[in-house]
Amino acid sequence: QVQLVESGGGLVQAGGSLRLSCAASGRTFSSYRMGWFRQAPGKERDFVAAISWRGSLTYYADSVKGRFTISRDNAKNTVYLQMNSLKPEDTAVYYCAAGAYYCSSYECYAHLNEYDYWGQGTQVTVSS
Repeated sequence: QVQLVESGGGLVQAGGSLRLSCAASGRTFSSYRMGWFRQAPGKERDFVAAISWRGSLTYYADSVKGRFTISRDNAKNTVYLQMNSLKPEDTAVYYCAAGAYYCSSYECYAHLNEYDYWGQGTQVTVSS
């Protein structure tokens, strides 16, 4: 089992940057693919970015491509989301998630039902 704890959220002005971190417990972190999702008030939880267990593959939602970067440090059991050029529409609670099973497509990495463990989320607010 994996426990996930997000941090790094906060209030930032449009155009600014934040780096989210997700620390995982357990000794098998490197065997999980990891994802970031976000949920704005009154909306569904949407895919943001994902990374394979070794970090060799990354996937992004079109809305964040070129602005956000996902990375991981398996030695530290941590996955990161660097968010640049933030926009007010990026305001949401951001969740990290871990998936235990193999995925071979963007659709798999991007589907929230393909993840087994979730963190409690961290709020990101971007002011205009």
